[in-house]
Amino acid sequence: MLSLYLTRRTWLHALPAWSKLLALSLAGTALVMVSSLSSMGLIGALVTLLYCSLGRAAWRQWRMLRGLLVAALLIIGFHWWIGDPAIGLLTALRLMAATMLALMLTLTTRFDDLLQVLETLLSPLRRLGVPTERIALGIGLMLRFAENFTVQWQRLDDAHRARGGRSSSWRLLAPLAVRALQSAERVADALAARLGH
Repeated sequence: MLSLYLTRRTWLHALPAWSKLLALSLAGTALVMVSSLSSMGLIGALVTLLYCSLGRAAWRQWRMLRGLLVAALLIIGFHWWIGDPAIGLLTALRLMAATMLALMLTLTTRFDDLLQVLETLLSPLRRLGVPTERIALGIGLMLRFAENFTVQWQRLDDAHRARGGRSSSWRLLAPLAVRALQSAERVADALAARLGH
């Protein structure tokens, strides 16, 4: 399956997967607790600088956040309409910062490393007879398919626009569904072959 992982190493590649997941969890909790618009603006600027520090290869993936920018503008517009624009701006900044942090993790962490962290976190459940390896694999595959789905959509959108079509056209849904089903079938065959031995 296609991946967003950057093969060109950055400073964030050097950090272990568990530390990045822990930092993302703590940062996500901190973002929810911040209620000051000025503080959230400062955090947003800091997250943007961190993202930019990953280099040009990571910055090319910024276009993946265009849909999120539209959602952020809709949130701001809605809160402006109900008479509370500050809350809308705070929510939009929080959403953008959290998504950029998650994208940084995705770009700089291999799938196998994430899977290993999940297996380690679930390992205490083995004493209760829970098949932790399969649960970790299921969670990992869900994350991997979401990543693959995003890359497929991006490639189809680029090809569609190159042929003169509009960006994010509904006409892309059918070929996207076909490609997603093909990927799922290949993964299912590989898992059946592996688990059957």
